[in-house]
Amino acid sequence: MTGAKEKGAEAESVTRLVVGPFNRVEGDLEVRLEVANGIVTAAYVTAPLFRGFERILEGRDPGDALIIAPRICGICSVSQSQAAALALAGIQGLSPPSNGRIATNLIVATENVADHLTHFHIFFMPDFARAAYAGRPWFARVEARFKAGRGAAARRMLETRATLLHVLGLLAGRWPHTLAIQPGGVTRRAGPHDKMRLLAILGAVRAGLEEQLFGAKLERVAALAAREELDRWRARGPDGDFRLFLEIAADVGLERLGRAYDSFLSYGAYPSDAGPLYPRGTHAGGKTAAFDPAGVAEDHTFARMTERGQAHHPFEGSTMPDAEDETGYSWCKAPRLHGAPFETGALARQVIDGQPLLRDLVAFAGGNAFARVIARLIETARTLIAMEGWVRELEPDGPWCAQANTPARGQAAGLTEAARGALGHWLQVEGGKIARYQIIAPTTWNFSPRDASRVPGPLEAALVGAAVHPGETTPLSVQHIVRSFDPCMVCTVH
Repeated sequence: MTGAKEKGAEAESVTRLVVGPFNRVEGDLEVRLEVANGIVTAAYVTAPLFRGFERILEGRDPGDALIIAPRICGICSVSQSQAAALALAGIQGLSPPSNGRIATNLIVATENVADHLTHFHIFFMPDFARAAYAGRPWFARVEARFKAGRGAAARRMLETRATLLHVLGLLAGRWPHTLAIQPGGVTRRAGPHDKMRLLAILGAVRAGLEEQLFGAKLERVAALAAREELDRWRARGPDGDFRLFLEIAADVGLERLGRAYDSFLSYGAYPSDAGPLYPRGTHAGGKTAAFDPAGVAEDHTFARMTERGQAHHPFEGSTMPDAEDETGYSWCKAPRLHGAPFETGALARQVIDGQPLLRDLVAFAGGNAFARVIARLIETARTLIAMEGWVRELEPDGPWCAQANTPARGQAAGLTEAARGALGHWLQVEGGKIARYQIIAPTTWNFSPRDASRVPGPLEAALVGAAVHPGETTPLSVQHIVRSFDPCMVCTVH
């Protein structure tokens, strides 16, 4: 009887809290929490908006995907464009010439680096300028640099970001929703003068990052190899927002927040003749392995979709909303790889690539909120260095785009990496028209609902254990964890 009473008392202590909508998040997001004794014991992540781009594409000319897919999102549009182009290239049997591949890498990398800068300065850091942190020794500096709408760091970095986006003006013609990326390369040549301008743009961006964000050369940041080096940087490293972040993270215990499954997935990013800059693969149980595309399937058990009987590979998948459903709690599907949830994003890319600092952080405390932010900053430095090299490799007089016709029948997947992680477009063509088009975006992986085995998605798992203090309606710990994944909900629900 005593045990039954204790169990009943424990059940009565569970409270439920709905958090959302979140500000500074692209799209709509709601999180339902179960809280006991001030700790999150379960989380249910809801994408409350259905958009249906996959259905819009059905029945159209395959080339229409290059126009429609980028409009899924205004901040990830280049990645969506590249995924669509890769799927079409697979059906057409096309490989772009070197210039086309390099220019595409530059266009995609520009959007991804710009996204990382936006995440750190506009989405993540302003939470530490909230009044709840007013007693912390670093609060005055954070408020001056990152307070929403007034922070000096955000203003300066938006200027640097605007400079970086000139790369898209030169190579892509416009942003967002460029049509420059094609299955066989890019539509615009870059001449010798353009190469000089591109190097000048990247040089200016480098200077801004080295002066303000890191206080050090990008090469020094990219070479960080062990968590002890971060401790030394925090104690006596160069002044900059990177060092300030390290001080905040140590003080609030960010390394203890937001650990999910430590299972990571990357489709590979920025191809070259020698292989991609960040390779394709998985990392789970401390081991890196090859990625098997045949193992991807989407589970609809707790999504507001029809066809819940079994998980479907995207080539056999569907996106049929079920407005009468009372089982599902999200419009987001539950993608799984061989039945297991995987986290994707900059941390996944860097861990799979073997970047020693990120491997060390994950080995020590798992994939947590701190490691995710560090991964984006390390990747920013590494990618910008690579971009400078790519510009030098361009050959203005060489070919830039290959051409081919789309066959009346075929299927292919376009797999790439957006800033937030693995993005895939699965395209089937029948009778010269799109018969099926399925998309799995990075936030679909990270913010998925439970599957048929009731296994939570990565964010749902990461929120368990987060502290909820008395009186908090939007707990700070929950905000830090959610933002560490940098959600893009409009891509999630297409």
